Amino acid sequence: MYLLGYDIGSSSVKAALVDTQTGKTAATDYFPKKEMEITAHRPGWAEQDPASWWENLKSATLSVLRSSGADRGQIAAIGISYQMHGLVLVDSTGEVLRPSIIWCDSRAVPYGERALEGIGNGKCLASMLNSPGNFTASKLAWVKENEPELYSRADKFLLPGDYIAMRLTGRAATTVGGLSEGIFWDFEKNAVSDDILSHFGFDSAIIPDIVPTLGYQGEVTAQAARELGLAQGTPVTYRAGDQPNNALSLNVLDPGEIASTAGTSGVVYGVLGKIGYDPLSRVNTFAHVNHTAADPRLGVLLCINGTGILNSWVKRNFAPEVVLYSELNEIAAESAPGAEGITVIPFGNGAERVIGNIDPGCSFHGINFNIHNRSHILRASQEGIAYSFRYGMEIMKGMGMELGVIRAGNANMFLSPLFREALSCVSGATIELYDTDGAVGAARGAGIGAGIYSSAAEAFASLEKIAVVRPDSGKTQAYIEAYGRWREILKKETEGVNHDNKKLVI
Repeated sequence: MYLLGYDIGSSSVKAALVDTQTGKTAATDYFPKKEMEITAHRPGWAEQDPASWWENLKSATLSVLRSSGADRGQIAAIGISYQMHGLVLVDSTGEVLRPSIIWCDSRAVPYGERALEGIGNGKCLASMLNSPGNFTASKLAWVKENEPELYSRADKFLLPGDYIAMRLTGRAATTVGGLSEGIFWDFEKNAVSDDILSHFGFDSAIIPDIVPTLGYQGEVTAQAARELGLAQGTPVTYRAGDQPNNALSLNVLDPGEIASTAGTSGVVYGVLGKIGYDPLSRVNTFAHVNHTAADPRLGVLLCINGTGILNSWVKRNFAPEVVLYSELNEIAAESAPGAEGITVIPFGNGAERVIGNIDPGCSFHGINFNIHNRSHILRASQEGIAYSFRYGMEIMKGMGMELGVIRAGNANMFLSPLFREALSCVSGATIELYDTDGAVGAARGAGIGAGIYSSAAEAFASLEKIAVVRPDSGKTQAYIEAYGRWREILKKETEGVNHDNKKLVI
């Protein structure tokens, strides 16, 4: 028997088949082979056609079935991971009314800011754990005000993963996790937020039915079965946003456990075992995949915009002849921890929520023309990224999280021994690297939701640990001192006020 996992990204749609007996990946593929189109009619806008997700999902499904040789009747359950915070509007027949306003679209920011002021900062944080910000509720408010005729025809709003589940099962539904990531969920009342509905003037009928994140959500319809080559009646038993799902993929489910990614941007996602929030709203807090009101599990999400994008920038500009990032890492390692006094503030990819939505830009400090060369620049850049992670993790610690182990996929910045060493030493955390991805994680989630696995421990028993990185006692002090310099420079770079006219405490 097999489990089928989907990962619906904004660049591609990935599918994976996992063997339930061995836990091994039988087949995986993604479509399109070039990045999916994102339409931007105005600066700051970003839209995608949900039909393109479905077409690419069909191609990926047929590919993994063909390459694995699996029979459609051998697929026991389906799981879905998806790009978070998007908005899909459908009418009463399930037809999409407009292109999806996806996660990186910023048009709704003013609507979220007005909601924060109207409802009250304290009320929003205590109940929703976040500012309404640029999340799904604010995007729906934008449509309501700017496209009223279209809004009047909307029967339900959906997140991207909800749309895929609807195409599979014929049922428009969502999860508590999905509602929380859209800033529709009141954690104090354990219900859809009346404050959000009232402030934006939403009718509660536009909220989809709520199904469990891990559990039965519906069955593949005859129409979907014909399109995908699947068996009618195959259950859908899991769905979650990409970051909670990445955590699940790494078996990060209990308080104090941490999952991290470091691609173009970087994410540290930790599990909090109580209802809590950052009073300055520098991190996002959502219901994790195993959250219940009786046994809270919140995912605290720290995002750093300037991560891999900084590493690629210094590669292009300081080592253009280098082809492989492994070669870049070797050049960077020619200098010692601390880069002989060079400090890089990596925030050059837009405003950073972790520092109060300030956009200080990327900056290099302490360069001496007589002693420094490109190896110092390259090392200091990777260290600067690691230090930004450490800074965000301090916020998470302030929320009551104990951070001992960071789990990550063996990809992107985590392929760099230097970055791994710097992050481990400066944070004091052990880093564990695993061979997994979002589609595989969604497949395992489906196995848990369907009861095929008796526990998460059984589901992840075959998860392959590739490497373990522990703090190097001989180098830790150098990194701690360099982080102290980094923090002082960040303080000077961001002196002033944030968007709420409150002093930013660095």
